[in-house]
Formats: sequence, C-alpha cells, structure tokens
Amino acid sequence: MILPPKSNFFLMAKLNLKGLSQSAIERYVVSIGEPKYRAAQIYQWLYKYRESSFEDMTNLPVPLRQKLSESAEIEQFPVSTFQTSKMDGTVKFLYELSDGKKIETVLIPPRTTAVDADERMTLCVSTQIGCALDCKFCATASMGFIRNLSTGEILNQYLTAQANSEKPITNIVFMGMGEPMLNYDNVMSAVDILTDQNGIGLSPKRITLSTAGYANHIRKMADEDRKIKLALSLHSLRSEVRAELMPITKKFEVEDLLAALEYYNKKTKKSVMLEYIVFEGVNDTEQDVQLLVKASRRLDCRVNLIPFHSIEFTNPQGYSAGLHGASKEGVEKFWQQLRSHDVITFIRHSAGVDIDAACGQLAVKEERLLVNH
Repeated sequence: MILPPKSNFFLMAKLNLKGLSQSAIERYVVSIGEPKYRAAQIYQWLYKYRESSFEDMTNLPVPLRQKLSESAEIEQFPVSTFQTSKMDGTVKFLYELSDGKKIETVLIPPRTTAVDADERMTLCVSTQIGCALDCKFCATASMGFIRNLSTGEILNQYLTAQANSEKPITNIVFMGMGEPMLNYDNVMSAVDILTDQNGIGLSPKRITLSTAGYANHIRKMADEDRKIKLALSLHSLRSEVRAELMPITKKFEVEDLLAALEYYNKKTKKSVMLEYIVFEGVNDTEQDVQLLVKASRRLDCRVNLIPFHSIEFTNPQGYSAGLHGASKEGVEKFWQQLRSHDVITFIRHSAGVDIDAACGQLAVKEERLLVNH
C-alpha cells in the first residue's frame, strides 16, 4: 500500500483499515506520526477482537483514537436482506457494498447426524461481484463480471456473518460468487488474516478454495506452499464435454489441469477435492466413470458429487437450457460405480433448498428486481 504524503493526507478520503495487513497498518501509523508498535494493537482490535469503533480500542491513548477517527475508518457491511431455511437452518446473507453492489454469503450448519454437528459451522464466501467464466450451470454467470472484491470486503463477509451467528464459524469455503483465482492477491491476503493467530485465527486446514480450473494459479498455490485446501470444479474429464459446460477449458485443457493437480500433490503432499455435478445424459456415462477412476489413481484426491441447483429463473438459453441434474437414483448409481473401483467418493447434500441458497440465486434475483423497477 502506498500512502499519500503526510501534508496532504487529511485532505483526502479516510483510509479504510479493514483488510489491511499489520505491515500496511504500520506504514499508516508511522505516516500519522505514531510509533510503529501501535499497529499491532490496532490489528488485533480489528481482527482478533473484531472491534468496529476506534473509541472502544481502550489500550490506545485518547489522542491517537481521535487521530484515527479523523483520518481512518473501519468499513462495515449492512445486511441488505437474509433468508433462513426452515429445513436445516442455513442462512443466506445479501450484503450491500459501499458502491451499492450486492454479494452473497451463506452460513451452513452441519447435518444433525454429522459426527461434528456440535462443533462445525461453515461459511461460503464470495470473491467477486458476478463472474466472467460463463459456466453453463451457474446462476452467477448470468450477471457477467462486475468487479473483484477487496480484501476487506472478503473479510467482512466472515466478520458480519460471525456477528450474526450464535455458534463460532469454524470452516470457510471460497465457493460463492466469482472465481477466486482471478482475484488471487486479495483472496490470499484475506486468507493470511483469517489464519493469523494474531488476527482472526482460523485453522488453514479448515479453509477450502474452489477454482474452475486455473492451472497456473494451482501451481502458484503449490509454490507458495499455501496451507489451505484446494478443490477443482471439474464436472467432466472429457475435454469436449467440459468445454461445453465450462468455456475456461479452452484455455486450460483437461490434461493441463490434471498435470497442475499432480504438481500440487507432489509439492504440497496434500490431497485435492474434485467437485462433480452429475448431469443427466451429459457426464454420467461409463466412460465418465472410467476417466474418474483413472484420474483418482493418478492423483491424491476425493470426488464430491454435488447437486445441481436449477437456474431456470435466469431464463437460460442454448446449452444451459438443456442441462438437468441426474435423479437421486442416477447420482447414487454413479457413486456406487466409483466406489466399486475404490474411488473415495461422497454425495454432498443440498443446504437451504427451501431458500435461494445456491450460488448467485439471491443476488441475481435482487438485480433483476432493480432492473424491472
């Protein structure tokens, strides 16, 4: 972060501290004539104690708190609306950003039968407003790409959801709106603060980043020895099918993705998760099973079969209009075929099916309401 000259600082807009690293806060406090060690105190107030008022940062001298109030701010997220599932307690937040744009975050409790039902609470976080990748099964794709979220906007999704949750949030999945790898620097800056024991303090083993397939950034994560988990939104290992479902395949071929995952395995010694929506008549053939079996023998991975959430409300055209999720029986058959070949496979159940809990549903509907009015 490059700060303006001290003489001009107070003529400019207030600096938002939310999202800044401790080193960036150090540069800021020095620029306003304060000792560097004050940065560690402010950093902990922001993230460890989650304080939103300078006045309540009680170990800071009153003159410093006054100076902070004059030159800086702590951005907050107003909740535009939220929906709570009567079936499983899933909560979907719609946040309004400072520029009026809206993003979604979903708080997902575990199933009551889960062994860690009393301990786990998962938050699904967005990284962009809209998305440029045009995946044919995703509601967010219908918005197009608007902009990346800042580090502070990513962190605020967690901080606001935690403030509205009776239970501690233990797990974070970057599986909301947008492609995390296209906002790599801001996402990783947020991860650093989320996992810093002087910051928010979550375990990196409880954070998962899902990508549509940026092989270059998968290798980058490996080279940087990132401790968080990696998931690939796969959906087919047949290049022609995956290219129809996910146009990014034209840039990063299936073999390139597998090679990147293999590199990630060897470099980090960590497994990866392959996410797979079973579409009726599209990617549910014996050939698809065999390709997944072959990939699982090449990679240290597991396969998550995930449900398809209808995007009918977006009025899909062309290829998207013909996509239908496999029946429950079809998914179970696919699962059994993989299991019979010793592929580690799970069927992921839908959360919040009675609300707009799938990625993009609530934000797209809100956007269309604004356009129509």
